Amino acid sequence: MNRVLGIRRHPLKSAAAEHLDRTRVGKHGLDGDRTWVCVDADGTIGSAKQPRLWGALLDVDAAYDPDRDDVLITTPNGLSGTAGTPEADAAVSEWLGRPVRLTRTAPQQLKRHHWWPDEPGMIPEWAADAEPGGDAIVDVRHDASDGRFFDFGSLHLVTAGALDRLSAEHGAAVGSVRFRPNLVLDLPDDPEPGTRLTIGEVPVEVLVPTPRCVIPSIAHRGNPNDPSLLKTLAKHHRRDVPNFGRATCFGFYAEILAEGVVQVGDEVVPG
Repeated sequence: MNRVLGIRRHPLKSAAAEHLDRTRVGKHGLDGDRTWVCVDADGTIGSAKQPRLWGALLDVDAAYDPDRDDVLITTPNGLSGTAGTPEADAAVSEWLGRPVRLTRTAPQQLKRHHWWPDEPGMIPEWAADAEPGGDAIVDVRHDASDGRFFDFGSLHLVTAGALDRLSAEHGAAVGSVRFRPNLVLDLPDDPEPGTRLTIGEVPVEVLVPTPRCVIPSIAHRGNPNDPSLLKTLAKHHRRDVPNFGRATCFGFYAEILAEGVVQVGDEVVPG
């Protein structure tokens, strides 16, 4: 108990995770995490939160090389290229079936595609005007000081205890990969906002629970399509997000208080 079970890095937003044994964690997240995005011709950021347009990104591999500070992109149909080159753009464009490009420079207007689930309870209170089952273009958060593309927090975590409970509620095993966390912790439950933890060498403070979108329910990385998971989440995991309102949540965001190294098996210490 109280150990790091898994480390996941996502060099390209909405692409598949790298599973790591060890990583450096800076003030702005895991080294190499979410440093690249796909954009459409109009500069709108791609996100699997709009699965019709971007869901296939979830099966694209992105491997970060810290020595070269570059990312190798490989699509399931065998095409590859280094992010930022015409070869990578062509590979992802062919896989998605339309022209896109990869960038690590924030577009002037920070917007991304989103699809609002029609399952009752899956729209947060702060988006009360959203149309269930409707497409949208929404604002995104971008940490310009370190060139990252996050929807909110720079460190996203889930716990084994919460996953076990969700699996029991759902009547079937629910794996952590559906939630795309950076760290999987062997804790009995998600800590409350304001809780401080030291994870390996890295102290963090819990910010807010993570509001959920459609992504956990769609097929990717060997997980089948499971729309009923949204019903389970909305039924059992609707809660208050401090300073925002109520939303269906799973996992939590944390602020990184100091840099350091985290590796699988490291102890997680409260305080």
